[in-house]
Amino acid sequence: MKTHQLLMILSFILISGTSIQARTRSQSSPIKLDTIYANEHKNVALFFPSPIRQGVVGSENFVFSFNRDLPQYFGLLQAKPGRESNLLVVTTDGTVYSYIIKYKAQISNVNYFIEKQHSIGQEASKRDTLTSINLKPAAAITLSHFKAFSTTLLKRKRHLGHMAKRRYGIKLTTENIVFDQEQLYFVFEVENKSGLDYDVEFLEIAVQSRAKGKRKSSQRIVKQPLYKHKLPSKVKKGERAQFVYVLSKFSLNNNSRVIVKLQEKNGERDLELKISHRFINDPN
Repeated sequence: MKTHQLLMILSFILISGTSIQARTRSQSSPIKLDTIYANEHKNVALFFPSPIRQGVVGSENFVFSFNRDLPQYFGLLQAKPGRESNLLVVTTDGTVYSYIIKYKAQISNVNYFIEKQHSIGQEASKRDTLTSINLKPAAAITLSHFKAFSTTLLKRKRHLGHMAKRRYGIKLTTENIVFDQEQLYFVFEVENKSGLDYDVEFLEIAVQSRAKGKRKSSQRIVKQPLYKHKLPSKVKKGERAQFVYVLSKFSLNNNSRVIVKLQEKNGERDLELKISHRFINDPN
């Protein structure tokens, strides 16, 4: 990494009024940073123990994206060919993480689950403490609204007509899609008419883009929810469960659609439900 790039990162820390309480080490033993590889073809996801407040890279050939409006636990790293750099991340609890980042044409690891003991230190700043206090109410209000509006939606009747997938005695239904403020609310129901309880591994919402022409191909991009309301871990036999996924608003062209995937834990009764672009572009 170039010297002026390192100075830029250090200046950023000092300007924000942040001091770092590094982990106890001898001064002659520098902190050894782990290396993360990325490229322009894949999103490398970094999951942190606390939501991300700040994320900075030292070179323009790297991009680290994260939700600045509503702090979340993960960020996405991409890279273009170029010299190595570094990534500095500060989470909402003041924990500081630092990594060497390098471009690599072929990468196998695209998910990093980072533990708190891998941090390089902790913030200690009155200014940052005050900033965090000022940010928390806004985030709390947003989550409170997500919860209240989701609760209201679960009390309403379905509005989308018949949009369901039934297999193995399991039925997945999209009850409603509602637009409110800057979010889309997906209301789902899972009904279990089989003879076994259904353990939910996950429910995933993705956008599938279909290419035109004779050679048909498709690409799926997973949409990360801002909030999940009453997602069940188990649907017992003979019972049903309703829940809500809240996503940032998005729209689709005529060659795209939403794919909802429900996967069973320790089982193979997986379901996929397709939702046309018209329900996304014209929600309730």
